Amino acid sequence: MTLQTPMTELESIELARAYVALSNAHRVELILPMFAAEAVYISSALGEFSGPRAIGDMMQGFFTRYPNVFRLAENFRFSHGRVTFDFGLQASAVDSGEQLQRQGVEHIEFDGQGLIIKLEVQASMGLDSAGTGKPGR
Repeated sequence: MTLQTPMTELESIELARAYVALSNAHRVELILPMFAAEAVYISSALGEFSGPRAIGDMMQGFFTRYPNVFRLAENFRFSHGRVTFDFGLQASAVDSGEQLQRQGVEHIEFDGQGLIIKLEVQASMGLDSAGTGKPGR
């Protein structure tokens, strides 16, 4: 039996940074192994997804619709057993040219093996290309 040393705050923050970098590169095949089998992804804009397969399908669909999506993440911090950071996101829909802009906060919880068990995105209202303030999709 191997005893695991709990992840440090710095290790947790660096794993969160790696997740963001892979997400910005749209590397779903490298992101999915970061999720535990029982992982949950909760987004105020997109809904709730359980398990790596559902999470991967959601991500791939989002990256297909918004191929130029990029998220600027900053102010990474560790508190209450999870990593939290602020983000700004910009993208254009490939089919309509619709502009998507969001800001918000993201929380990532890891298990003892460094796998993501819960990822929560709290996004502000997105602005569409008309600037109407419709929720981002």
